[in-house]
Amino acid sequence: MSTSADEDREEGLSFRPKFDASGLVTCVATDAATGEVLMVAHMNDEALRRTNLTGEAWYFSRSRNALWRKGESSGQTQRVIEMRIDCDQDAVWIRVEQVGAACHTGRKSCFYRKVEAGEGGTKLVFVDARRLFDPETVYRR
Repeated sequence: MSTSADEDREEGLSFRPKFDASGLVTCVATDAATGEVLMVAHMNDEALRRTNLTGEAWYFSRSRNALWRKGESSGQTQRVIEMRIDCDQDAVWIRVEQVGAACHTGRKSCFYRKVEAGEGGTKLVFVDARRLFDPETVYRR
């Protein structure tokens, strides 16, 4: 019995990431110890390969159009404990050992604001927003 390419991608054991039109897949990074979502970023083929080979998180910056290793300028690194791919291979989940902050704002997680509905409409409220480093000092431009 033959299988279609989609069935193979979803049920088989071949690693065949399905990149979007820009050549990227979404990557969710969580803290391996706590399960906390740290950040969401993108990976291209090179970032995926380097992450898999080195055990360090590599990403592709859409705004800079460049490959980057997490922590290369800030020292806030991510050691990959486990990498998984979703059912249709268009999203990656990495469980990491985070050193310092994951967010470029200096916070442990990029998800430091809660969305709340209120009388005046939807608003944001800070939660877990303590800075672990000063971004102005770390990212001198």
